[in-house]
Amino acid sequence: MYSILLLVISVFGGFLGALLGLGGGVIVVSALTLFFGVDIRYAIAASLISIIATSSGAAASFLKDHLTNLRLAVLLEVGTVFGAIAGFFISSYIQSKWLFFLFGGFLLFSAFSMLKKKGDSRAEVNHPWSEKLNLGGRFNNEVGELVHYHVANVPLGLFVMFFAGIFSALLGIGSGIFKVMAMDGAMKVPMKISSATSNFMIGVTATASAGAYLMKGDIRPEIACPVSLGIIIGSFVGARVMPRMPADRIRKIFVVVLVVISIQMVMKGFKA
Repeated sequence: MYSILLLVISVFGGFLGALLGLGGGVIVVSALTLFFGVDIRYAIAASLISIIATSSGAAASFLKDHLTNLRLAVLLEVGTVFGAIAGFFISSYIQSKWLFFLFGGFLLFSAFSMLKKKGDSRAEVNHPWSEKLNLGGRFNNEVGELVHYHVANVPLGLFVMFFAGIFSALLGIGSGIFKVMAMDGAMKVPMKISSATSNFMIGVTATASAGAYLMKGDIRPEIACPVSLGIIIGSFVGARVMPRMPADRIRKIFVVVLVVISIQMVMKGFKA
């Protein structure tokens, strides 16, 4: 029964993860710690394994729909991988309750920041680095129109991705939240492209972190297996639904998820 409940929750987490570019780690870590009483470090380790599964399940569909920007993803992963390595070394010196506070506080701040934003704020021109690396692209929106976009503030995006990698290792969330925020907010990339590219990137970031947790012995197969299976199923469905949804609706769901989980994690921190 325990495994079935984990599977059902993971399907829901995988669906939201693929839809919003979060990787499902946000839902999984919250469910395991808040409802199942799993130690947050074991929850983080299981989440990292499931994030790799999510990325594999959703990335293929997004690539087929031409929503993933591979050039941008490879560039930004330079920052996230180094950040993930740094986060692993930091994790041994931080108490669990501070992880809850850090997670919840940042998510709440992020939710209010995104709530103020209406629609996609497109960059009018490419940043010089974007121009040289040909990071801009095009995609078909929900009504089938071809939309061209540019990429701005590339150095700022790399800086944010380094911290995204640190949070990935500390919190087991794949850092999808920060990737989407950086691309959508700082780099002015359309929301759908940000979500799809984030789904591709989180698998690489999580792999760097999961290997470290494996060596520490924090990965529990009885938790990781049903979680990974459920997230694969959910991410496949989410990847099919996302291209047909308006960007504003995706953003609203994103904000609601951030607010609910941030409040829950802060409350958990007080109890830890």
